[in-house]
Amino acid sequence: MKMIDLNCDMGEAFGNYAMPNDEKLMDYISSANIACGFHAGDPAIMQQTVALAIKKGVAIGAHPGLPDLQGFGRREMKISPNEAYQLTLYQIGALSGFVKAAGSKLHHVKAHGALYNMAAKDIALAKAIVQAVFDFDPGLILYALAGSKMITEAEKYGLATASEVFADRSYQDDGLLTPRSADHALITNEADAVNQVLGFALKQEVKSVNGNRIAVKAETVCLHGDGEHAVEFAKLIANRLKKESIIIKAPAI
Repeated sequence: MKMIDLNCDMGEAFGNYAMPNDEKLMDYISSANIACGFHAGDPAIMQQTVALAIKKGVAIGAHPGLPDLQGFGRREMKISPNEAYQLTLYQIGALSGFVKAAGSKLHHVKAHGALYNMAAKDIALAKAIVQAVFDFDPGLILYALAGSKMITEAEKYGLATASEVFADRSYQDDGLLTPRSADHALITNEADAVNQVLGFALKQEVKSVNGNRIAVKAETVCLHGDGEHAVEFAKLIANRLKKESIIIKAPAI
């Protein structure tokens, strides 16, 4: 029986304003990456989103990002490996506090935005993030871009990994994501996105922007929750996976 995880970035709001899609999206995903206050989120939102994930039976992950609220953590910053270690460890600790207080357990860590993309290619940053996760709890799973430096470094530490792919992002011939600044970086056609997810789940491959079929290790699929039709999109993908007898489940710790 084939199995795949559907994850979504959540808790990316502030104060008493919760992201409107979060609760409905939790009905279709198996793991949530919760913002930890640097690129988005705050104590109130973290507590609320953790409680929601527990209620829905969704695995909880820390989603550390760069300290860039204005740019939503999507602008690159020049940081040292030690700074990457510090900000990752700090944010994991922040979210873990809420998880523990709610009587649950942290499941995974997934870096956000520019930090994620920088560490996918930079060995020193990848090692720093992996070290932070390992030092906090070597039993956690690291979610990272399939084929990236973070996956390679995590394997050296014996840290469990989940190779991540994206439902709504296009891919280059080298297996890496098309930069958001480039044309055709985002997949906006629902049918194309669903077919891409099925390719991941059934064949472990993706069609690049140049039409080439690229082998990719796909263990968890990221669904973005901030789109106008995010809930309908998640429902469509989840239902299609079930129709193909593919189990939607978070990776086992």
